[in-house]
Amino acid sequence: MSQDKLVKDITSMDEDFAKWYTDVVLKAELIDYSSVKGCMIIRPYGYAIWENIQSIMNGMFKKTGHQNVYMPMFIPESLLEKEKDHVAGFAPEVAWVTHGGDEELEERLCVRPTSETLFCDHYANIIHSYRDLPKLYNQWCSVVRWEKTTRPFLRSREFLWQEGHTIHATAAEAIDETKQMLNVYEEFCQKYLCMPVIKGVKTEKERFAGAEDTYTIEALMHDGKALQSGTSHYFGNGFAKAFNIQYADKENHLVYPFQTSWGTTTRLIGAIIMTHGDDNGLVLPPAVAPTQVVIIPVAMHKEGVLDKATELCERLENVCRVDIDKSEQSPGWKFAEYEMKGVPLRLEIGPKDIEKNQCVIVRRDTREKHFVSLDDLETEIPKLLALVSEGLFEKALERRNEMTYVAKDYDEMIEIANNKPGFIKAMWCGSRECEDKLKEVAGVSSRCMPFNQEAHSDKCVCCGKPADKLVYWGKAY
Repeated sequence: MSQDKLVKDITSMDEDFAKWYTDVVLKAELIDYSSVKGCMIIRPYGYAIWENIQSIMNGMFKKTGHQNVYMPMFIPESLLEKEKDHVAGFAPEVAWVTHGGDEELEERLCVRPTSETLFCDHYANIIHSYRDLPKLYNQWCSVVRWEKTTRPFLRSREFLWQEGHTIHATAAEAIDETKQMLNVYEEFCQKYLCMPVIKGVKTEKERFAGAEDTYTIEALMHDGKALQSGTSHYFGNGFAKAFNIQYADKENHLVYPFQTSWGTTTRLIGAIIMTHGDDNGLVLPPAVAPTQVVIIPVAMHKEGVLDKATELCERLENVCRVDIDKSEQSPGWKFAEYEMKGVPLRLEIGPKDIEKNQCVIVRRDTREKHFVSLDDLETEIPKLLALVSEGLFEKALERRNEMTYVAKDYDEMIEIANNKPGFIKAMWCGSRECEDKLKEVAGVSSRCMPFNQEAHSDKCVCCGKPADKLVYWGKAY
């Protein structure tokens, strides 16, 4: 199996990971830079990946009973300030509208960084009785957060996302909702993005502003940095009290309901790039690849080749997302192009293949060649796509396992943090001081307290005091 580098103008990830990432998003035509500082233009190929993410996830949300709604993009300042912890958490990132045309507004409008306050304002108008509950809503939209440092998909001042907002009669129902949606995110990332994740709860320091608990899935990128890939928040009834949302229960008592929110963003595209990509460019999971199979006619000028390639393309439209490259570029150029764009399978068909009633199929993830009878394409293509998915997940899981370490004391923690990129599993006493010290000295943040707890010692990795919480620590995007 040849491992020669087909794409020559992408920086090696071992040489400069950040430059490699930028090269990939630009050369694979996922984004272009905008004249609006900190904002990106998502090009058709990048947006097609997001559309596939959105389509799959939207179906999963609807299976769990959620409905899509749309809220305004502006939030009056007085509304934003009703929940003090929430507004304090977002204050540094808020963009404000102060004028409408030539006139100064009587009240500033915030360009939504998130929509909790808008949903609460709406719930106060429509929820009056226990019969009105639960409300299981989701919104697909863009939000604005005035980030100081930006990077395509990972952190930009405007980004696309979905934000779920639900409201329930009891705390137990709301907590069940937050955990259910975290499980949806876990299934989506692992099954469709082929990306293993650690599932757990955030420390108080890392919670979403205004939440009582924040649950998270954390993935590990190729360079050993963590990426928060989805969060689900339990709010208790704090927002309900701040916005005076009350309903009459079955005994006709006025009570406050309990709320959740949960979200994922276009940073999932960044996660795909940094989990599966290689020095030749993108490696896309089949479930979200805009094109799952690209057909390359070889010796296209020879009689019958283009006709056969077109016939195969029409056949395969029933089993996958397929395209054919009829351009005048050389086969070698086309191989490199679709290698860079991460198309899971490349189907090559030439005069000799037609004579043998076969084609050559090359897997993007391994570059293995498979000789497949043309009669068997409809059954073999789905099998190969499934193998690509399985291979991507297993490779990412193996890499994560190799880059996950255990630290039992402070010196070991510092040594690993300084020299071994990846997750660090270590015990924690629960002290904010220890969490802050590890961030300051070792440059690591608490990623989550995993639901599957382990006991590697009985002492805090930082202060040495008794500890019973295992935390995944790491440097993160």
